[in-house]
Amino acid sequence: MARARPRTLRVLHAAAELYPWVKTGGLGDVLAALPPALLEQGVDTRLCLPAFPAFLDAFHLTDAVRLATPFAAERVRVTLATLPGSKIAAYLVDHPPFYDRPGGPYGGSDGRDWPDNHRRFALLAWVAAALGTGADPNWRPDVVHGHDWHAGLAPAYLRAQAEAGHQVPASVFTVHNLAYTGWFAVGTFPELSLPPSFYGLNGVEFYGGISFMKAGLFYADRLTTVSPTYAREIQTPEYGEGFDGLLRARADALTGILNGVDPRYWDPEHDDAIPQPYGLDNVEAGKAAAKAALRRRLHLFDGEKPIFGVVSRLTPQKGLDLLLTALPDLVNGGGQLALLGSGDRDLETGFAAAAEAQRGTIGVEIGYDEKLARLVIAGSDVVVIPSRFEPCGLTQLYGLRYGTLPLVRRTGGLVDTVIDATPARLADKTATGFMFEAATPEALAATLEWATAQYANRDGWRQMMREGMTRDFSWAQSARQYVAMYRELLG
Repeated sequence: MARARPRTLRVLHAAAELYPWVKTGGLGDVLAALPPALLEQGVDTRLCLPAFPAFLDAFHLTDAVRLATPFAAERVRVTLATLPGSKIAAYLVDHPPFYDRPGGPYGGSDGRDWPDNHRRFALLAWVAAALGTGADPNWRPDVVHGHDWHAGLAPAYLRAQAEAGHQVPASVFTVHNLAYTGWFAVGTFPELSLPPSFYGLNGVEFYGGISFMKAGLFYADRLTTVSPTYAREIQTPEYGEGFDGLLRARADALTGILNGVDPRYWDPEHDDAIPQPYGLDNVEAGKAAAKAALRRRLHLFDGEKPIFGVVSRLTPQKGLDLLLTALPDLVNGGGQLALLGSGDRDLETGFAAAAEAQRGTIGVEIGYDEKLARLVIAGSDVVVIPSRFEPCGLTQLYGLRYGTLPLVRRTGGLVDTVIDATPARLADKTATGFMFEAATPEALAATLEWATAQYANRDGWRQMMREGMTRDFSWAQSARQYVAMYRELLG
């Protein structure tokens, strides 16, 4: 007897960011890459996003439903759209009082969070759950997959629907950065339209308030995070942000699936932001051209010195205070610094002052420029990522793809993606970068010195570059793991 062909798996991803239109960090990159990779695996994948103006302006709007929600007197329009140049469809939660505002996705141009963020992102999660229970009569997901605290209430709303006797899809919640807990004062709970019993230790309560992150961690059927090492780390007090006990209790439901690199956006052979595209066959010529262009852009002296590049938010999490303290060691050891970033005012001021004092050796641009970011990655010899914690990290993956060796702290996804240039790994020719343990300027300085020493061995350096460029960090591999998890979850 012929076996029935299984129905196509349907998955709805709820998130607040999507590259290149709305991005504050790696979350937007992941949401741009994972759904197309799942589509390649045969998964019918859609997105649920806030209708920020950047999305409304760029997407092709095709259809809409109007939903009565607890967050507005009028019905909220949920518009179906297709992404430019893609087969991926997205539901845009089109409520202008919440999403049509100047500034960023989470706050105004003054840098302050919007005071009603609990309502703004509760609505996003509520709509995702409503779509999961049939709000669109033409498409209903098997899995609702929420990303970070912005979508953390979606599993809670689904659980409430299930307890009310409704049929609901399975839920998955992915932690991209546990440090952003989505915490709000307890007085906001009545505005979330959750059952009263959901406020408590076994619910959304967190240190006397409400945490959207905890809602996802507590109520989702399955939990994932963006690297295997980070999945283990967040079960410890050091990295658990107060959730470690809950995460240990749910360890059987937690999986670490490594992020990948999207070759549509990060490929040195097809990158118009660098002066000469390159691959394995002409990597040295391509990087030499990028290095020369980077030196011109940041006014660095020409010469044979290695360039240590940084593209990062300037925050203590990223360990940039360690690098600022270790800068004299970098310079005295014969290196140059090319830095692009913004964030903490003291760090911005400190790096700008260092560039002024060491003109020609330290080049700094405060802010963010996508083309310059790519030039820093391609034109540097080493990309420095001294993070105190790093759920996955994408910058080191970009560096490996572009033949730029990562120098990283031994934490999170950095451990899972970089092979330290120890004498043993140099001897067996598997090294792809440099790693240090302690979060101290001294440990970083010693590793900067070691990297500079290895740079002098041109044959060994070329071997590490090539080894890194041939590592497979494709999204196809990660997508297969997600599909296996969805199938297992659905039985």
